[in-house]
Amino acid sequence: MYLNIHQPLIDRCKLQDKEAQFRLYQLYYRSMFNTSLRIVNDRNDAEDIMQESFLTAFQKIDGYLGEVSFGIWLKRIVINRSLDYLRKRRVIFEEVRADLPLQEEEDPNEVEYQAEEIRKAIPLLSDNYRTILSLILLEGYDHEEVSEILDISHAASRTQYCRAKQSLRNLLEKRKMENSLMEQYG
Repeated sequence: MYLNIHQPLIDRCKLQDKEAQFRLYQLYYRSMFNTSLRIVNDRNDAEDIMQESFLTAFQKIDGYLGEVSFGIWLKRIVINRSLDYLRKRRVIFEEVRADLPLQEEEDPNEVEYQAEEIRKAIPLLSDNYRTILSLILLEGYDHEEVSEILDISHAASRTQYCRAKQSLRNLLEKRKMENSLMEQYG
Protein backbone atom coordinates (compact mmCIF):
# COMPACT_ATOMS: atom_id res chain seq x y z
CA MET A 1 0.00 0.00 0.00
CA TYR A 2 1.30 3.44 -0.97
CA LEU A 3 1.20 6.15 1.68
CA ASN A 4 -0.34 9.09 -0.17
CA ILE A 5 0.27 12.56 1.23
CA HIS A 6 -3.13 13.64 -0.12
CA GLN A 7 -5.08 10.72 1.33
CA PRO A 8 -7.35 12.92 3.47
CA LEU A 9 -8.40 14.82 0.33
CA ILE A 10 -8.89 11.57 -1.58
CA ASP A 11 -11.04 10.19 1.22
CA ARG A 12 -13.19 13.32 1.12
CA CYS A 13 -13.46 13.00 -2.68
CA LYS A 14 -14.80 9.48 -2.20
CA LEU A 15 -17.61 11.14 -0.25
CA GLN A 16 -18.29 13.48 -3.25
CA ASP A 17 -16.90 16.51 -1.38
CA LYS A 18 -16.72 19.21 -4.11
CA GLU A 19 -14.24 21.33 -2.16
CA ALA A 20 -11.85 18.38 -1.86
CA GLN A 21 -12.28 17.61 -5.57
CA PHE A 22 -11.42 21.19 -6.44
CA ARG A 23 -8.36 21.08 -4.18
CA LEU A 24 -7.10 17.87 -5.84
CA TYR A 25 -7.77 19.46 -9.21
CA GLN A 26 -5.66 22.47 -8.21
CA LEU A 27 -2.83 20.20 -7.09
CA TYR A 28 -2.67 18.16 -10.30
CA TYR A 29 -4.23 20.06 -13.20
CA ARG A 30 -1.03 21.65 -14.52
CA SER A 31 1.01 18.46 -14.69
CA MET A 32 -1.93 16.53 -16.17
CA PHE A 33 -2.49 19.23 -18.77
CA ASN A 34 1.19 19.11 -19.73
CA THR A 35 1.10 15.33 -19.98
CA SER A 36 -1.84 15.46 -22.36
CA LEU A 37 -0.40 18.38 -24.34
CA ARG A 38 2.83 16.46 -24.99
CA ILE A 39 0.77 13.66 -26.50
CA VAL A 40 -2.00 15.45 -28.43
CA ASN A 41 -0.07 18.64 -29.28
CA ASP A 42 -3.09 20.93 -29.11
CA ARG A 43 -3.80 23.16 -26.13
CA ASN A 44 -7.59 23.12 -26.47
CA ASP A 45 -7.75 19.36 -26.92
CA ALA A 46 -5.35 18.84 -24.01
CA GLU A 47 -7.54 21.05 -21.83
CA ASP A 48 -10.65 19.06 -22.77
CA ILE A 49 -8.87 15.75 -22.17
CA MET A 50 -7.60 16.93 -18.81
CA GLN A 51 -11.09 18.03 -17.73
CA GLU A 52 -12.62 14.73 -18.87
CA SER A 53 -9.87 12.84 -17.07
CA PHE A 54 -10.62 14.56 -13.79
CA LEU A 55 -14.33 13.81 -14.21
CA THR A 56 -13.50 10.17 -14.86
CA ALA A 57 -11.13 10.08 -11.88
CA PHE A 58 -13.75 11.51 -9.53
CA GLN A 59 -16.40 9.11 -10.86
CA LYS A 60 -14.06 6.13 -10.39
CA ILE A 61 -12.21 7.30 -7.29
CA ASP A 62 -13.52 4.33 -5.32
CA GLY A 63 -11.36 2.25 -7.68
CA TYR A 64 -8.24 4.02 -6.45
CA LEU A 65 -6.84 1.49 -4.00
CA GLY A 66 -3.70 3.37 -2.99
CA GLU A 67 -1.29 0.88 -4.59
CA VAL A 68 0.48 3.77 -6.37
CA SER A 69 0.41 7.51 -5.81
CA PHE A 70 -2.77 9.32 -6.77
CA GLY A 71 -0.76 11.33 -9.33
CA ILE A 72 0.41 8.19 -11.12
CA TRP A 73 -3.13 6.76 -11.09
CA LEU A 74 -4.53 10.02 -12.50
CA LYS A 75 -1.73 10.32 -15.07
CA ARG A 76 -2.60 6.90 -16.43
CA ILE A 77 -6.18 8.10 -16.97
CA VAL A 78 -4.91 11.22 -18.75
CA ILE A 79 -2.55 9.22 -20.96
CA ASN A 80 -5.27 6.72 -21.87
CA ARG A 81 -7.72 9.50 -22.74
CA SER A 82 -5.02 11.27 -24.79
CA LEU A 83 -4.26 8.08 -26.69
CA ASP A 84 -7.97 7.48 -27.26
CA TYR A 85 -8.13 10.96 -28.77
CA LEU A 86 -5.25 10.15 -31.12
CA ARG A 87 -6.84 6.84 -32.11
CA LYS A 88 -10.04 8.68 -33.00
CA ARG A 89 -7.88 10.83 -35.27
CA ARG A 90 -6.68 7.57 -36.81
CA VAL A 91 -3.10 7.72 -35.52
CA ILE A 92 -1.74 4.21 -35.86
CA PHE A 93 0.96 2.74 -33.68
CA GLU A 94 2.13 0.08 -36.05
CA GLU A 95 3.80 -3.23 -35.60
CA VAL A 96 7.13 -3.59 -37.36
CA ARG A 97 8.57 -6.48 -39.23
CA ALA A 98 10.73 -8.68 -37.04
CA ASP A 99 13.36 -9.04 -39.77
CA LEU A 100 14.21 -5.33 -39.74
CA PRO A 101 17.37 -4.51 -37.80
CA LEU A 102 16.99 -2.57 -34.60
CA GLN A 103 19.49 0.23 -34.21
CA GLU A 104 19.49 1.83 -30.84
CA GLU A 105 23.23 2.29 -30.38
CA GLU A 106 24.31 5.83 -29.74
CA ASP A 107 26.05 7.55 -32.61
CA PRO A 108 29.49 8.74 -31.41
CA ASN A 109 29.32 11.60 -33.92
CA GLU A 110 25.93 12.74 -32.70
CA VAL A 111 25.60 16.45 -32.05
CA GLU A 112 24.23 17.44 -28.67
CA TYR A 113 21.28 19.78 -28.57
CA GLN A 114 20.04 22.10 -25.89
CA ALA A 115 16.97 20.99 -23.96
CA GLU A 116 15.08 24.05 -25.18
CA GLU A 117 15.76 23.12 -28.82
CA ILE A 118 14.46 19.62 -28.19
CA ARG A 119 11.41 20.90 -26.29
CA LYS A 120 10.50 23.16 -29.24
CA ALA A 121 11.07 20.44 -31.84
CA ILE A 122 9.08 17.57 -30.26
CA PRO A 123 5.65 19.14 -31.03
CA LEU A 124 6.64 19.25 -34.73
CA LEU A 125 6.95 15.47 -34.94
CA SER A 126 4.19 13.21 -36.22
CA ASP A 127 1.62 12.14 -33.63
CA ASN A 128 2.98 8.62 -33.22
CA TYR A 129 6.63 9.73 -32.87
CA ARG A 130 5.74 12.59 -30.50
CA THR A 131 3.67 10.21 -28.38
CA ILE A 132 6.32 7.52 -28.04
CA LEU A 133 9.03 10.07 -27.20
CA SER A 134 6.76 11.73 -24.65
CA LEU A 135 5.87 8.45 -22.96
CA ILE A 136 9.48 7.26 -22.72
CA LEU A 137 11.53 10.44 -22.31
CA LEU A 138 9.13 12.72 -20.48
CA GLU A 139 6.71 10.44 -18.65
CA GLY A 140 9.35 7.86 -17.72
CA TYR A 141 7.69 4.72 -19.04
CA ASP A 142 9.85 1.83 -20.25
CA HIS A 143 9.33 -0.10 -23.48
CA GLU A 144 7.38 -2.85 -21.76
CA GLU A 145 4.93 -0.33 -20.32
CA VAL A 146 4.69 1.56 -23.62
CA SER A 147 4.00 -1.64 -25.53
CA GLU A 148 1.15 -2.36 -23.11
CA ILE A 149 -0.24 1.18 -23.23
CA LEU A 150 -0.14 1.38 -27.04
CA ASP A 151 -1.05 -2.29 -27.55
CA ILE A 152 2.03 -3.00 -29.67
CA SER A 153 4.90 -5.43 -29.24
CA HIS A 154 8.00 -4.65 -27.22
CA ALA A 155 10.03 -4.69 -30.46
CA ALA A 156 7.62 -2.23 -32.09
CA SER A 157 7.97 0.10 -29.12
CA ARG A 158 11.75 0.01 -29.34
CA THR A 159 11.77 0.42 -33.11
CA GLN A 160 9.30 3.30 -33.13
CA TYR A 161 11.27 4.97 -30.36
CA CYS A 162 14.46 4.67 -32.43
CA ARG A 163 12.66 6.04 -35.48
CA ALA A 164 11.21 8.88 -33.42
CA LYS A 165 14.66 9.81 -32.10
CA GLN A 166 16.04 9.75 -35.65
CA SER A 167 13.17 11.89 -36.88
CA LEU A 168 13.84 14.33 -34.04
CA ARG A 169 17.56 14.42 -34.91
CA ASN A 170 16.73 15.10 -38.56
CA LEU A 171 14.36 17.88 -37.58
CA LEU A 172 16.91 19.45 -35.26
CA GLU A 173 19.59 19.26 -37.97
CA LYS A 174 17.26 20.87 -40.49
CA ARG A 175 16.41 23.68 -38.07
CA LYS A 176 20.10 24.15 -37.27
CA MET A 177 20.92 24.47 -40.98
CA GLU A 178 18.04 26.90 -41.53
CA ASN A 179 19.21 29.06 -38.62
CA SER A 180 22.75 29.01 -39.94
CA LEU A 181 21.55 30.14 -43.37
CA MET A 182 19.44 32.87 -41.81
CA GLU A 183 22.45 34.17 -39.89
CA GLN A 184 24.65 33.94 -42.96
CA TYR A 185 22.26 35.56 -45.44
CA GLY A 186 19.85 37.10 -43.01
